[in-house]
Amino acid sequence: MSERTIMEWQAALAQGEITAVGLVQHYLARIAQIDRNGPALNSVLELNPEAEANAAALDAERVERGPRGPLHGLPLLIKGNIDTADRMTTTAGSLALAGHFAAQDAFLVQRLRAAGAIILGKTNLSEWANFRSTRSSSGWSSQGGQTRNPYALDRNPCGSSSGSGAAMAADLCVATVGTETDGSIVCPANANGIVGLKPTVGLVSRSGIIPISHSQDTAGPMTRTVADAAVMLSAMTGVDSRDAATNHSAGHTADYTAFLDAQGLRGARIGVARNFFGFDPHVDAIMETSLQIMRDLGATLVDPADIEMVDKLGEPELEVLLYEFKAGLNAYLSQLGPGASVHSLAELIAFNEANHETVMPYFGQERFLEAEAKGPLTDEAYQQALAMCRRLSRDEGIDATLARHQLDAIVAPTGAPAWLTDWVNGDHYLGGSSSAAAVSGYPSISVPAGYVFGLPVNLSFIGGAWQEGKLIRLAYAFEQAAEVRRSPQFLPSALFV
Repeated sequence: MSERTIMEWQAALAQGEITAVGLVQHYLARIAQIDRNGPALNSVLELNPEAEANAAALDAERVERGPRGPLHGLPLLIKGNIDTADRMTTTAGSLALAGHFAAQDAFLVQRLRAAGAIILGKTNLSEWANFRSTRSSSGWSSQGGQTRNPYALDRNPCGSSSGSGAAMAADLCVATVGTETDGSIVCPANANGIVGLKPTVGLVSRSGIIPISHSQDTAGPMTRTVADAAVMLSAMTGVDSRDAATNHSAGHTADYTAFLDAQGLRGARIGVARNFFGFDPHVDAIMETSLQIMRDLGATLVDPADIEMVDKLGEPELEVLLYEFKAGLNAYLSQLGPGASVHSLAELIAFNEANHETVMPYFGQERFLEAEAKGPLTDEAYQQALAMCRRLSRDEGIDATLARHQLDAIVAPTGAPAWLTDWVNGDHYLGGSSSAAAVSGYPSISVPAGYVFGLPVNLSFIGGAWQEGKLIRLAYAFEQAAEVRRSPQFLPSALFV
């Protein structure tokens, strides 16, 4: 029963091969065997005690009325910074929010439940979505400890949706949900050899998600196949009165499975962003093989087609994130009940200092301190940084590149193979292509492309605003032709022989 797709599980449920209750029990047993014991991936933060009861109700509904759709009765894992109004907490991995039960589901959770999905549990993550320290270890949280990479247990799963990536690769559920501000969906997709789709900001509501940046945050599906990502995204979208950004998505949502076309690269114009190459010769070689597959499928490659302004985004992006993090987190924490340990960023900083040994044993909270020092969003420094980010990433970045070469999408390596987990020095990034899509708020999809010493490597298709359907079509065509993904073997280290 390993690694079945959404539609394969639906067929099994329809034929009576298994029930939703049986499927929940199957994944609970697998989590106990692989995540809690055995290789001990540590990717699941907590389990939903109501999952079997939810499954039983959905089984009865299937008999009485038929399935709601392709997600009916399927167990999902969602990132631990997403609110659920049930018996699970929402903590962003931090002991400071231990015991915090959300008053209502995040909008995307409402949408998934309405589609018939079962929220099986929450995944571990880089604490506070990796925005606490300048030298953090991705996949580590004070609540959940360190998540391991299922391809090589001493390697890092990348962050901050590290648990979602590792759990998906290890087949601990049918599909997962991650969140991204810059790289936190596509980087763990790359490190764990799965598909990660970062939507246009506003396509998926952020209400009920612990925030970093209202201009860059988004949730998105993390799956083993492009088809499964399309099913998930179709269920997650919608206009939400609690997130004004979703008003712009009206008219842009779709049944994304309609874009699953194995001939989808034929006639497409794909730009090759060479300015994201060169950080690893093994990755470059995989990219060249992948580009040839695209040519063979009938794509026209414009090479090079660099996103020229991306190297200027670093400082203004950080400035924006620091301002927006303070404002957004204060707004979220201020709504917590009187029993919560913290109600502001300042109180959170104080909590961390008072609990240094358990909350900050390996790295500190430098980003928190930087953010707390910032003023309100009316500050001219923030306004100027935001305007610069939008100009460089959109007008002079992705939009300019797409228009200049009349492209359907831009392709680049997602990132390097997973690095060794290091609590002394922190993460070791060699390179990646996430920032242009992240800062612009535009979509990207990361797809398995090859392996380096047994470690996965992905490529990313990057597009203009609301172009998820087009990216799914291109990525699906590549995936179907390349057929590179293989299951993890939970090895102690990379394959050097």
